[in-house]
Amino acid sequence: MKSHWFAGIALSMLLLTGCAIAPGQHLTPDSITSDDAPESGHVQMVQITPELVSSAVTDASGHAVPAELLSYQPESYQIGPGDTLYITVWDHPELTSPAGSQQQTVPNGRLVRPDGTLFYPYVGTIKAAGMDVEELRKEISTKLARYVDDPQVDVNVVGYGSQRITLGGAFTKTDPQSIDSVPMTLAQVVGSAGVDTAQADLSDLVLTRDGKDYHLDLNASGSAEGAIRGIYLKPGDRLFLPYNDNREVYVMGEVIRPQAITFKTAQLTLTQVIGRAGGLNPVTSNGKAVYVIRGVANLMQEPATVYHLNARSPAAFALADNFRIHAGDVVWVGPAGVTRWNRVLSQLLPLSGIVGNAALTNQRLGN
Repeated sequence: MKSHWFAGIALSMLLLTGCAIAPGQHLTPDSITSDDAPESGHVQMVQITPELVSSAVTDASGHAVPAELLSYQPESYQIGPGDTLYITVWDHPELTSPAGSQQQTVPNGRLVRPDGTLFYPYVGTIKAAGMDVEELRKEISTKLARYVDDPQVDVNVVGYGSQRITLGGAFTKTDPQSIDSVPMTLAQVVGSAGVDTAQADLSDLVLTRDGKDYHLDLNASGSAEGAIRGIYLKPGDRLFLPYNDNREVYVMGEVIRPQAITFKTAQLTLTQVIGRAGGLNPVTSNGKAVYVIRGVANLMQEPATVYHLNARSPAAFALADNFRIHAGDVVWVGPAGVTRWNRVLSQLLPLSGIVGNAALTNQRLGN
């Protein structure tokens, strides 16, 4: 009798559990939007539709490069402390090359002192800092004319040390770059410094100018790309290229390879994320249950958003290919019904074996 009692209990548990929802994570649109759900006030469900992705693409492409960056045009190079000048007075080698003509140009150059001044024979001390080359040439010519008839003077900067651009972050080389008489663009400086493409966040280059931060997307396309790369830099600018170690999207649920995916641009789409995770599991996944969970900093002030995609139709991946993923998003793919049932069985079968063994042992002891 006891054996039949144990067998009946086991059979009843299997039947009842088969009708119930399997343990584990379970998510449906109704479970989020239901008024009975305690968290419904903090979470909103949004269907991924053609209208949604169209507006998102429009917003992403609408970020304009700040006008003040585009309008800046470099002035003539301003001499500053640390620069080395080579001053030529034609037909007067004793003034041009006091160290001897056999010496290199730099040893015969004139270093602008930390206070911005330099000394030149028969001219005396001149406040050179803040002048451009032409202004300094005229200043020396005027004062030298008292001692030299119709002096022919030429001034060249042979060493740049006063005006620099500093770099930090995920550049290959972060040494300060000196600005010379040829204006430098953002593209030239970034190209010279080199980018660690494996670790850099290309979507958020920070240009700091006059105490203000400008965020630029190096991966921008179209007219924005040309505008960004054509920005001229000015002395004192600082470039910081963030690392992408905090730009991750987390792929969970019924995909081939659940993982955290690091990305370096703002162009990562839902299709790319699912592809990097190996795609939906063809055996265990429910194509109707693809969700993108996007959190917020403070749930009490604004709701988090759960985006839902029904990926059973191949056309749905056209939507997914235009849906932009943000850092910190969680992509979750739900299990199919048969998967949940199989997991219930896998949990109950060991229990039914224990019950069966107990019944058999009891029967043997009774005999």
